[in-house]
Amino acid sequence: MLIARRADTRARADFATWKMMAKLNGSSALPLEAQEFLVSYKNLLAQMSESEASETTIGAIYKSYYAEMGGTGTPPDVRTRPAEPAADNVTAFRRQAPKAKKKAASSGAAAFDGTQKRPLPVALIFACLVVVYVGIRLYWP
Repeated sequence: MLIARRADTRARADFATWKMMAKLNGSSALPLEAQEFLVSYKNLLAQMSESEASETTIGAIYKSYYAEMGGTGTPPDVRTRPAEPAADNVTAFRRQAPKAKKKAASSGAAAFDGTQKRPLPVALIFACLVVVYVGIRLYWP
């Protein structure tokens, strides 16, 4: 049963990849076996719906992979329930709600949260430069 599950998973993944490559006009880069399966899929599309053709093609790929992986006899049915659309398993991504911003205080210091550095006022920087300059002039011989 482990071989059957692996073969089925690989068949479904490979078929999806091959189908996407064919849509992107890259089917010539696929192996010969993959190209043959895609041709049989296109032939089946003319006779049945897309989902039925996909399942039939995946079944053929599954049987091929099952034998290739060392399975003997008829491959067991690993899908106990009918195939469901893949969209049922997809979780939609949601943007997080923006954080509420604090109202700015009169000095403007409260407008910056912990992730941003508060800018030093220009006057404070200028005062520090004056102190350093005067200190160097007075104490430097």
